[in-house]
Amino acid sequence: MNLTQEDWISQLEADENAVILDVRTEDEYNDGIIENAINIDIHMGQGFVNEIESLDKSKNYYVYCRSGARSAKACEVMNELGIENAYNLTGGILAWNGDIVAP
Repeated sequence: MNLTQEDWISQLEADENAVILDVRTEDEYNDGIIENAINIDIHMGQGFVNEIESLDKSKNYYVYCRSGARSAKACEVMNELGIENAYNLTGGILAWNGDIVAP
């Protein structure tokens, strides 16, 4: 579930069934994202659960936040809701060495 940046990137690049998920707040998201990320704020409570439940459970989700803590929790919730493949970016976007783009 927890992947280093190198493993996260190499697995993501080889994965044709991948979705990048940013679980930060809308303000954080608007400050810059990993390219192609969709935003579902984990702080939305039941709204977050509802959004996760509507996702395609056959996809593989690459999840990040600011430092890796919220995204680790998000991966746990996703697993509980039937999404088997949720991968947390250890260190979050703070440790990200790749490009950050405007949403």
